[in-house]
Order: sequence, then structure tokens, then C-alpha cells
Amino acid sequence: MKKILAIAAAAALTAGVSAFAANPFSDVSTDDWAYQAVSDLSDQGVVEGYPDGTFKGERNITRYELAQIIARLMAKEDQLNAEQRATLDKLAGEYADELANLGVRVSNLEKKVGNIYWSGDARMRYKDNSYDKADGWDGRMRINVKGQVNDSTTINGRLTYNMNFKGNDSNNAGKVTAKYGDDSASFGDDDNGVYMDILNVKHQFGKDVAVTLGRYANNFGNQGSWRFGDSHDFDGAELSYGANKFNAAVGFGRFQTNYNSNTTYTIDDNGEITKTDANALIDDQEALYVKAGYDFNFAKLTADYLKFENNNDKLNDELYGVDLAIPFGKAWNLQGEYVKNTTTDYSNDDAWNVGLQYSTLNWKKPGTFGLGVWYNDIGSATYLGGSGLNTNILDGIAANKGDNELKFWNVIGDVTLLKNVNLHAEYAFGADLDKGSDPDDAWTVSLNYKF
Repeated sequence: MKKILAIAAAAALTAGVSAFAANPFSDVSTDDWAYQAVSDLSDQGVVEGYPDGTFKGERNITRYELAQIIARLMAKEDQLNAEQRATLDKLAGEYADELANLGVRVSNLEKKVGNIYWSGDARMRYKDNSYDKADGWDGRMRINVKGQVNDSTTINGRLTYNMNFKGNDSNNAGKVTAKYGDDSASFGDDDNGVYMDILNVKHQFGKDVAVTLGRYANNFGNQGSWRFGDSHDFDGAELSYGANKFNAAVGFGRFQTNYNSNTTYTIDDNGEITKTDANALIDDQEALYVKAGYDFNFAKLTADYLKFENNNDKLNDELYGVDLAIPFGKAWNLQGEYVKNTTTDYSNDDAWNVGLQYSTLNWKKPGTFGLGVWYNDIGSATYLGGSGLNTNILDGIAANKGDNELKFWNVIGDVTLLKNVNLHAEYAFGADLDKGSDPDDAWTVSLNYKF
């Protein structure tokens, strides 16, 4: 679009705001058809020329330049009529990304759509597994909703739908029903159907302190949270603080059973049921946790503490963890983590990893990418189930019970194919299990979308 046409359109939004303006640009004469529009907007401070006093109206205008104009118009919103405001709202929505880069909030626009904001993501994934060697196609869609109650309080929710493309479409796919005596129970992999894994109320006390009540994502560990998954459902309460370069949180609650996991059940001749599930240990377990982090500029240090309450006679573990990330250059990052279980009788009571990453990844910029390589040494006492890793390499610990240790390498890569379209891949290899057979290599690739 030619700059002069964009200015004329912008002037239509402010018609009646300014009654008089002097000629501000040497290359815009009083005979030009857009003279009045240009001069009015210049007088209002909406448009600016070049240092040489010219306007250059025949040059194509960039999205960034137009976003600047929209931002200045938004500052004058209270002077516009209803029709002009509606047009400005549409422009603000169209150029939201550019406005965000300018540091301009569009909260006024957001309030006009009922204080409810929607977003989501979708994934189609292929997995080549390590232990059972069965390939698998699965899909996932998540819908996020945020309700702004007032300036300090929000309600947050997320609906998740998982499906296995190689299974049937029944919500009972993969389930086992056991009946013994007068009792019966249904078990299995609930990977089909819709469930709500986030539903909470968050209240902000000033700008630094917040309280969250309800079901929220609770993560521990790096690499997408290798200890408990990328968003393990947690019902509880959290008090958080964040100011400048320091943040901290303390919370208490219970890990939920509706976390999607691969679960198998074995029923013997006496009707006894044995559950094999990497996530089974922490399901429905109460826990106290503390997290803290500080950005030193040259490095970011985070630490966490997790204490299970043994409410189901399964866990009474106490774990400490520390993570250090050192950025260097514009895109490089060196990161490592150490975790210790202080209450176990196992000799393999700690875990550590170290990784080197390069990333320019930006979901809004096609061609940007990230690549990282990690080495992991994980003791069985620190792996209580679940992982943010997309491969199932950690099943090597769950499949070989007892005091054990797993060492392996993994490579993680991402690339933005189109705006809000990402290709993700992982490859786990070189696995060495202290006791039992070593896991085979495992890999996965997924196509991810944001909307």
C-alpha cells in the first residue's frame, strides 16, 4: 500500500478531531488531493516526516510504520465516535504483533470482546518407541480460555483432547475391565476424549504477588520438564512472587490421575491387579513444593524442593533440584541440572544432565530454528514418572524395577515452517541401563500449530 493512501485512510478515523493544520512537509503541496489528511494527522502527532522535512507519500508503507500510526490513534481513542473506534479496533487486532513489538498493549480492545480471550494449540505426532518398538500416530488439541474478572483477578482454563490414530474412536479404547468377587473396576489408557487439565483462579496482589487456586500446570526439571511432564495436572494452591530478576513460589496440593499416560494392568489367577505405569507413583499424591530463581544476567539459577506426603502409602520422598543456564553469544545456551532424593534407600538416588543449545526460534518468524544436544544420567530414585520428552526412553527405568540407573543422549530440534506452525523432532540414543537390557534408540517427529 502506498503511504499516501494509508494516511488518507487513517485521516478518515479522525475526521472532525482537528479543524486546522499548517503545511508541515515540503513535498506535500496544498494542491495535493491528500493534503488535508496529511496535515491534519501531522498536527495531531499521528504521522511524522523525515529529517529533511519531506513526507515521501509515494513510497510503500511498512507494517511497522502503520502500526506506529495505529498506536498513536489508539492514544486518541476517547476522541473518536463509535464507528471510528470499531474500525480502529479491527486495525489493532490485525497489527497486534507489531503493536506488541512496539510495547503497546491492546487491553482496551480486549475489553470490548467480553473480557474473554481464546487461544490454543494442536499437534500431530509420530513416535518410534524404544521398548515395545510399536510405532504410533497420535494427535492432541488444547483450547485455552482466560476470563478477566477485574483488573486483579482472572479465571484460567484449558480443555485437552487426545486421540490415538491407530486405535478406535471409543473413549474406552485400550481399557481393561477386571472383575473379581463382587467388585469390578475399569482401567486403561484414557487417550481419547476431552478432559479439563487446567481450571484455576489467579488473583494479583499488586504487581509482584499472586495467589493461584485450583488445577494448574506444575513442572519440575528442564528439557520440557523431564521429571514430571510438561503440564502435569496439579490441584492445589500456590503463592508466587516475582520482581525484577527474582521469582519464587510455594504451593501445596495433589497430583492428578487424569494425566495422559501409557498404563497397563496385569490380572493374575487370584484376581490381583498389578499396575505398570511410569506415572503411577505420583498419581493422586499430595505434595509440598518450593521454587525460586534468579537472573544474574550472565547466568540463570533456579532451585526447587518437593516433598510428598505419602497419603496413599506410595511415596514419602523428598527431592532437591538445582538448574543453571549460562547464555553466551546471541543464541547459545549451556544448561545443566542436578536432582537428589534424600529419603530413598536406593543407591542411585540422584540424577543430572547437561545440554548445549542453539536457538533463534520464533513461532512468528518462518525459518527460525533451535537445536540442542543433552547427556542424561538418571537414577531410579529420582524418576517418579512422567516426562516432557516426547520419546519413551525413560521407560527403561520403569520397565526394570529396583535400584537402577539409566544413561542416554538425546537431540531435540525445532523449526518454524510458517507463522505459528512448528516442526519438532527428538532422537534418544546411546542408552546404557545399569541393570537389565539397554533400551533401543527412540525418535519422534511432530507438526505443531498455535491459534
